[in-house]
Amino acid sequence: MSRSARRRAATRERIAVAAAQLVAEVGLAGATVDRIADAADIGRATFFRYFNSKEDAVAEGVNAHWLGRITIALAAQPAGLTATEAVLGAFHELALGFAEIEDQVRELATLTRSSETLDAWTLHIYVRYESAIAELVAPRLPDLVSQDARPRLLGALAMATVRIALDDWLSHGGALPDRVRAGLAAITVA
Repeated sequence: MSRSARRRAATRERIAVAAAQLVAEVGLAGATVDRIADAADIGRATFFRYFNSKEDAVAEGVNAHWLGRITIALAAQPAGLTATEAVLGAFHELALGFAEIEDQVRELATLTRSSETLDAWTLHIYVRYESAIAELVAPRLPDLVSQDARPRLLGALAMATVRIALDDWLSHGGALPDRVRAGLAAITVA
């Protein structure tokens, strides 16, 4: 990655993080584009070079960290595992230490569901998760052919499982890692 590309990526990340932090402090309505730009130490015009809306920046700020964690955990799974086993293993690793971040996860999940717009942007970000998972599991699938839907299906099923588990956890309590694990265990992609 060139130096200018790294700078652009760092600026985008700084804006997204500032947006997520500001929303956590003052709520979605209070987090205006101008306030996000000030917090990220950029101008309003620069904000719009990187994001179409404050919701886009907030959704990325809330979710980018988790995307990185998921992809790192999935890439680290042993080569002998099937695609589904690798996904299960990655999410099992992510569940370790969940108690330490449970309040943060609950707060972020509640925040994203507090606004239809933010919820929609979060679903848009989930497509990035699905694509990242698909790319990492594709080599693990037997008899993979061009335009094979299985990698994308596995990515979509994994993220739908997480979304449903989060919704159920927020509504009914219990242990989020157990809900995710149970849902992922039901996935079968040959």
